[in-house]
Amino acid sequence: MAKLNFGGSEESVVTREEFPLSKAQEILKNETVAVIGYGVQGPGQALNQKDNGINVIVGQRKDSKSWDKAVKDGFVPGETLFEIEEALQKGTIICYLLSDAAQIALWPTVKKHLTKGKALYFSHGFGITFNEQTGIIPPADVDVFLVAPKGSGTSLRRMFLQGRGLNSSYAIFQDATGNAFDRVIALGIAVGSGYLFETNFKKEVFSDLTGERGTLMGAIQGIFAAQYQVLRDKGHSPSESFNETVEELTQSLMPLVAENGMDWMYANCSTTAQRGALDWWKKFRDATSPVFKELYESVATGKESQRSIDLNSQPDYRVKLEAELAELRESEMWQAGKTVRSLRPENQKAPAAAPVESSTKNVFREQTEKTESVG
Repeated sequence: MAKLNFGGSEESVVTREEFPLSKAQEILKNETVAVIGYGVQGPGQALNQKDNGINVIVGQRKDSKSWDKAVKDGFVPGETLFEIEEALQKGTIICYLLSDAAQIALWPTVKKHLTKGKALYFSHGFGITFNEQTGIIPPADVDVFLVAPKGSGTSLRRMFLQGRGLNSSYAIFQDATGNAFDRVIALGIAVGSGYLFETNFKKEVFSDLTGERGTLMGAIQGIFAAQYQVLRDKGHSPSESFNETVEELTQSLMPLVAENGMDWMYANCSTTAQRGALDWWKKFRDATSPVFKELYESVATGKESQRSIDLNSQPDYRVKLEAELAELRESEMWQAGKTVRSLRPENQKAPAAAPVESSTKNVFREQTEKTESVG
């Protein structure tokens, strides 16, 4: 493991240089990796492992949309795609990638097939950390670990296809075989991680739940909505309000932050923008800090996990979820965004090729079209 300095703190990081794909393939050559669930993380992780030469199978409920998606993605029923319980029987490493609520419901079935020497793999520390709420307590004779990609399964797959890697955290909760470290790192490389940094199950889920509710999703939507509404209330058009709130950030500025950091982004903006950002960022920090502290406490005390379990396990959860998503989707801000995105050059339809004619006719046609387009 490499020892790297992160802002003055030394941490252990596993990179592809020291742990290449060939090493991961060697470690996993006798394993059957059963990906249980083909929803959010399942497709990206399963397909990346498949393309990396790992013996991966998918367990999914038959005649579901996810089953059909797995077939479309190249998994073959009876060969690499099975009903969940059959996949659990065949797998030596169980990648438990169902939603948190679904993991609770299926746990008795999963536990039945966790025989000695197998491994239970998560991409989230929820089920283990909050086991008093979830009931997920693995047998003592199996390895238990996680690889948590720092992004969606869609991003994981897209970056893999681009020859890139999404950074991931890893943690070992239980090393029953003595091989848990090699197994978890091999899987981390196989699913498409760019590098892996060490954590534990509790820290992973605390930071993850805080991040999702905070800057990654909840806070950013709240800030977008607040600024957009202020601009609209002051008479700015929907397009101008959206462009100044969302489009410029996501299309122009965040790529600069990703490239070299916030100071790099500031340095590539006007001096007026720099001055304003430097004057105001601490005010936003001080205003939001109490909210983040409240959020973290809600996560750490189990309030957020219990709320997720209670609401996400209700039979009408999907209906209520769609209603909440529709509220976002149909809001003026995101309807304006839909139009703005359609205007991006890469989303414009390419003009149909004109028939080959004489150069004189082409010049005449261009002049006529320019004239007709005016007024």
